[in-house]
Amino acid sequence: MRWFRPSLLPAALLVAACSQPAAQGSDWQLDAGTSTLNFVSIKSGSLAETHHFTAMSGTVAEDGTAELVIDLASVETGIEIRNERMQEHFFETGEYAEARLTAQIDLAALTGLEPGERTIIPFQGTLDLHGASLPVETEVTVTDLNGERVLVETAAPVFLHVEDFGLADGLATLQELAGLPSITPVVPVTASLVFERE
Repeated sequence: MRWFRPSLLPAALLVAACSQPAAQGSDWQLDAGTSTLNFVSIKSGSLAETHHFTAMSGTVAEDGTAELVIDLASVETGIEIRNERMQEHFFETGEYAEARLTAQIDLAALTGLEPGERTIIPFQGTLDLHGASLPVETEVTVTDLNGERVLVETAAPVFLHVEDFGLADGLATLQELAGLPSITPVVPVTASLVFERE
């Protein structure tokens, strides 16, 4: 089993640790409209394309319980037939509709940021994807935007290995349907996520 460094997915959850103390009893909600979650596919050995998801949600509760949920059917590759093939053959969204990242955050360790300040924080969580549940470990950069909004970004791309999540057969199907000589089975993921205090 691999440890995943850096990414899509983990970054979002540390956002609750901004300048406002958790004791105030406020939860944080993902601002999906200003947040992005991107991944890169590499085909034929050297042709790279960036894709993203258009629907996701996330929260960080006052007790530090954090969750990011990605609607896999919202994958956007810029080509409709490719979106459909990824939904049906790769993610198999009829059976596995969502990816979910969960963690328990020590909010007290992250208090004290002032608006405009940023810090890099280690992150450990669990990623549930396509029926597999694996640990994730990375670093994220947290920036306090204005005391009520924080920006959480991956400090470096995270590399997910499709075989670790049972996605290798789906990748082979995509390759066959597209008539490609290869699709790289390692996927770099990056995230830029904005959370707002409720």
